[in-house]
Amino acid sequence: MRDMKINAKILAPLALVAAYGLGTVAPHAQTTPQKVGFVDVSKLLSAHPGDKEIQAIQKKADDELTALDKQVKAIDAKGAGATAAEKQTREQLVATIKSKADAYDKQLAPKISVVEKAVDTAINTVAKSNGFSIVMDRDVASKSGLVIYADPTSELTDAVAKAVK
Repeated sequence: MRDMKINAKILAPLALVAAYGLGTVAPHAQTTPQKVGFVDVSKLLSAHPGDKEIQAIQKKADDELTALDKQVKAIDAKGAGATAAEKQTREQLVATIKSKADAYDKQLAPKISVVEKAVDTAINTVAKSNGFSIVMDRDVASKSGLVIYADPTSELTDAVAKAVK
């Protein structure tokens, strides 16, 4: 056991020297340029045929849950003046909203997953076939300040939209 500690003490400085030595060589090595592409992810999600069904379910959920939420807010507006029956109704409404929201989420999750996987596959296919090694969400890159300018030829949204199935 004692030999292991000694070996570690001897090898640690050697490892540091080796890492430093290799690190000084790396910047001088030539690297191949990488093509970076951009896509509008929200447009691609909308381009999938399954998106219409997702939007219909989301609209139905929003309509139903908004109506229930309005009833809760009407009781909340009464504040301390709300009767015991109204407070009980509010609790039931909140439980109903939660239950219905969970049911809608369970209904939507697999459909959203299918669309996201299809868009992901299409992005990968188009990127690889066109020699792109990195593809970024245009909106995220722009809003984050990560990318200020991108050559229009780096835009892959339309090509990917055609490949979305």
